[in-house]
Amino acid sequence: MKRALLGSVIALAVSAAPAASQVIVNVKYRPPETVQRVSIPVDPAEKRLKVLIISGQNSYEHDWTGVNNMLRTMMQDTGRFNVRITEDFDNGDLATLKNYDVVLLNYSSRWNYADPQEHRWSKSAEQALFDYVKQGGGLVAYHSSFTFGANWPEYRQLVGAVMEPGSSRRSPPGAFPVHIVDRAHPITAGMREYVWTYNDDMYTNMKMDPDARIHVLATARDASASYDPKIAGHKYPAAAYTPEKLKAMKGMDADHPQVWTADYGKGRVFSMTLGHDEVSLHFAGLQSLILRGTEWAATGQVTLPVPEEARDYPTK
Repeated sequence: MKRALLGSVIALAVSAAPAASQVIVNVKYRPPETVQRVSIPVDPAEKRLKVLIISGQNSYEHDWTGVNNMLRTMMQDTGRFNVRITEDFDNGDLATLKNYDVVLLNYSSRWNYADPQEHRWSKSAEQALFDYVKQGGGLVAYHSSFTFGANWPEYRQLVGAVMEPGSSRRSPPGAFPVHIVDRAHPITAGMREYVWTYNDDMYTNMKMDPDARIHVLATARDASASYDPKIAGHKYPAAAYTPEKLKAMKGMDADHPQVWTADYGKGRVFSMTLGHDEVSLHFAGLQSLILRGTEWAATGQVTLPVPEEARDYPTK
């Protein structure tokens, strides 16, 4: 009752005040948030790195819209990025891309891996992306963006590697340690030697492009023990993964690149196969990699700190 009365008094005072005495106060631009945690627009006056996420088509098991929202919110919360998302790049052009410091690809060309037809962008849009990076734009290739392009050499060279039907595979573990093999690079400096990812895909035996100048930052080990049917589950039938067949599989019991950088023309490319969904993105190791990798791709430098849970610590 008192609150309602107070509100009435304030409203009356404001309405009764003469126009000449009203003061316009400039406040920091911030639209109201909805109940769901979503990213809100950045004050246009802020000088942030501009990120464009290209998305719009992905395989059915990827919550790509949820991931896009989480990436945008996470990036903008750092105060370093201003993020936009497009779900229609079919007719994208170079002039549009040049408005951004870095482009992030969260895109796959099929709703289902068994679909015979890819949905690729127009030839002019594809060329615009290549030219953008060649001329100095930054690129982040993210997770499912490596699941197509096996028949597209220019794209494979751009992102560094792709999954090749018939020879590449996903290792069974949904949770596995990621080995940071170069902790001197600006992206990984200060990180622990091992971080974990959860509810994720370990891409193995990828087709690496021979002309891509790749520098590997992190790997994961594809262990034959993981294919034991008691561990792997129904998606990995025992008859297909007998001990004899496992021995014959290329890259078994070996380390496979999961995160790398590359140069493409004048541009910087950061490739991260990890990050299947918003669950994996809740863990500090992946957050550190994607945020710092995006900043590096945009500027060549890294200023964002490593989250405490991913930070290096003394072991002696």
